[in-house]
Amino acid sequence: MCGIVGYIGKRDVAPLLLEGLQRLEYRGYDSAGIVITSPKAAGLKMVKAKGRVRDLEARVPKRFTGTTGIAHTRWATHGAPSDINSHPHLDPENKVAVVHNGIVDNAQELRAKLEADGVVFASETDTEVITHLIARSQATSLEEKVREALKVIEGTYGIAVMHADFNDRIVVARNGSPVVLGIGEKEMFVASDVAALIAHTRQVVTLDDGEMATLKADDFRTYTTSGATTTATPETVEWEAASYDMGGHDTYMHKEISEQPDAVDRVLRGRIDDRFSTVHLGGLNLDAREARTIRRIKILGCGTSYHAGLIGAGLIESMARIPADAEPASEFRYRNPVVDPDTLYIAVSQSGETYDVLAAVQELKRKGARVLGVVNVVGSAIAREADGGVYVHAGPEVCVVSTKCFTNTVVAFALLALHLGRIRDLSVTDGKRIIEGLRKLPAQISEILESEEEIKKLAEQYAGAQSMMFIGRVRGYPVALEASLKLKEISYIHAEAYPASELKHGPLALIEPALPTVAIVPNDDLLEKNRAALEEIKARSGRILAVAHQPQEKADHTIVVPKNEDELDPILMGIPLQLFAYHTALAMGRDIDKPRNLAKSVTVE
Repeated sequence: MCGIVGYIGKRDVAPLLLEGLQRLEYRGYDSAGIVITSPKAAGLKMVKAKGRVRDLEARVPKRFTGTTGIAHTRWATHGAPSDINSHPHLDPENKVAVVHNGIVDNAQELRAKLEADGVVFASETDTEVITHLIARSQATSLEEKVREALKVIEGTYGIAVMHADFNDRIVVARNGSPVVLGIGEKEMFVASDVAALIAHTRQVVTLDDGEMATLKADDFRTYTTSGATTTATPETVEWEAASYDMGGHDTYMHKEISEQPDAVDRVLRGRIDDRFSTVHLGGLNLDAREARTIRRIKILGCGTSYHAGLIGAGLIESMARIPADAEPASEFRYRNPVVDPDTLYIAVSQSGETYDVLAAVQELKRKGARVLGVVNVVGSAIAREADGGVYVHAGPEVCVVSTKCFTNTVVAFALLALHLGRIRDLSVTDGKRIIEGLRKLPAQISEILESEEEIKKLAEQYAGAQSMMFIGRVRGYPVALEASLKLKEISYIHAEAYPASELKHGPLALIEPALPTVAIVPNDDLLEKNRAALEEIKARSGRILAVAHQPQEKADHTIVVPKNEDELDPILMGIPLQLFAYHTALAMGRDIDKPRNLAKSVTVE
């Protein structure tokens, strides 16, 4: 993985591809490459470079012209980042070029067979196997050559293929890694993410797993890997190209933190039903009678989405009184879980393409489970695979680390919990109380953001720490987990999160003046229990930064946040810790939007 861009038409292709790659930089990558041709060209021309897109651009010759091309940003899986391992990969005769997102699981076996037949590999990558398979095919069409190669490949892929002998087309295919076609006027685009397309077209077709497409300048067709024709109807992308600009901010992360009041307003808009003190979630495809038969809810996500799921499980249990829990999707399908027909499964993913989550959804569907999706991207794989779901309407999130999408996902879970609760036993009075709390959120988030300068000063004081501990109890624990993750993702400070109640069962051994603790201390029925944890830390000379509804006597510093309903407090308590992580990383000179070793949408295992 990480990013694919392709174009066929009449325009000069190199600037278009480089622009597309720049729009995909947020996904994270370590090298980039581009290959081009044209109907009158004698062959393929390629440039590759380890590093950023700007490093690739610096290597592109002035006379590097063509009207057809594919380009790629790579996030290393097989082979270290290098010029040679960068995509595209060409065959020895420079006729076939392939860019690939995903992992070929049987690459080692196929590589050994090809090498036994005399093939010499130039790179360490699994992708080069695909190139050689296509090049060695005796089929008479490019489509059939690609199809033959895919028959022997095991694993995940989103690929785009060019061939010097078929320079009027690009052939693409998908299995587990997103491929999106952009439909223009006598020109066609392909990308792994709509971000690379919407500056030129908002008419898109998203391929399904097992589907291929042939792009020519004036048309396209889609079909399965077995050759059966499929019907593809273009959809209009809601997001504008301007949504991917920084909008005057120094980083995308800062922009996206600041967008949260408006983002939360969007996820609430049009969904609240004051008459019955509930909400409308039309996309659930779950009527009241079916909802009442649910005996348990299991939420699956990875990273930040998993943390949002933990908060969501708590909201569902407290409001709907349905047993609920969250689990990392990456572990779920490997433990041979018992799939209960009375359990509702909820898959959470910002992109809607996270492979570990998508694979869990597919396994659940195979076993007859009912699955809902909570995703941000309309038309994404998980949205299409699920029986129904909730879109979180956060808008495009460009920074690798998630902020506004995390917040909106938790709000979406609050809406779902309220919806299920009002179908079951949640009273009208409690429904009204939660609705009033939801409506307060945008203004309260704005109030927190106004304290950024204070948070910045605190972050600068803690930026010298080698390690930090985050603690919270019950509702506060997932907040601590997410805050810990944010800090380590962008500052690279080692951070751990624990339930506050677990301190004396081991982690207290770590407490010393050099290890600061960030404590989540909401003003709820566990306030005194949380204060007791602060006492334990202070008695061992630990430094404490509290996030609370009022100043905490035992804390060295307190970030005070506005009070909402107990159930909704975790949404607000996470916001200042996003800013804390941001300004800590800024003080340390980190590349905040592109943290090392990470990618935005993880479409491989």
